[in-house]
Amino acid sequence: MHPILFEIPGLGFPIRSFGLMVVLGFLLGSYLFARLGHRYSGDPEAEAPGYANVPLWILGGILIGARAMYVLVEVFQQSPTGKAYLADPFKVFYYWEGGLVMYGGTFGGIAMGLWAARRYKLHLGQAMDLGLTSGFFGLSIGRIGCLLVGDDFGKEVTGSAADLPFPLTIKVPDVLPDGSLFGADNVGKVLWATQPWMTINAILMGVIGLWLIKRRRYAGQVSLVLLLLYSIARFVIESFRGDKIRGLWFNDTVSTSQLVSIGLGLLSIALMIKWRGRRDENRGFAPGVEV
Repeated sequence: MHPILFEIPGLGFPIRSFGLMVVLGFLLGSYLFARLGHRYSGDPEAEAPGYANVPLWILGGILIGARAMYVLVEVFQQSPTGKAYLADPFKVFYYWEGGLVMYGGTFGGIAMGLWAARRYKLHLGQAMDLGLTSGFFGLSIGRIGCLLVGDDFGKEVTGSAADLPFPLTIKVPDVLPDGSLFGADNVGKVLWATQPWMTINAILMGVIGLWLIKRRRYAGQVSLVLLLLYSIARFVIESFRGDKIRGLWFNDTVSTSQLVSIGLGLLSIALMIKWRGRRDENRGFAPGVEV
């Protein structure tokens, strides 16, 4: 648990573990996206600029979407933070104060990614399949940052389950490092290790995506399967989370992410049923062809 990895000598500027892991995750996802695009493209030379530039638009969508969902949740829950946003709307842009929701980032990234894919005349279903698969590998790195900073922690583990090893459980240090988000209430406690669970889940999603790309019947099928599987896994993991800042509803029984998971899962199932008989004849997925 190292929220601050080190400070730049002479400047006192801290290099935070979460930010570094997010950057590394983005770089990995962008690299894989370009490689997969070259491998599965119907016209690699013509589409190369698109696969190189789309990740930048995705990053912008992630930042906007993740922040927007966080703000909306806080405002609708009428929390002190939400009231502060209403009193001073410019605080919405204070990213350095924290406050991002992964699902919001996912939707924002998909929206901007599809817009950019259309702009660069990429096949939309193809770009989404490759983008989500690559993105999950990048997410696995970013989630390591959650563990290092102590964010997204699990509930307290009691009884014999407290003896379970990492990565099932994690013991919070008796003395928290500066910048840790575990909170004083969790000092010395054993918690469910939800952060590494999300890392492992993201890796599994990426591996499944790579396996499905070669076996899909139509462009976009990989995305639907991954979104369905992720919504199920995320719903389960959320049940073990202990941080209330993520937004809880209906007497603190359901989190925001669980509500989104239900909606996303149902939408994925509906589209899979709608397109169950679909087959793409052109396995190269020619440029400019939409889903």
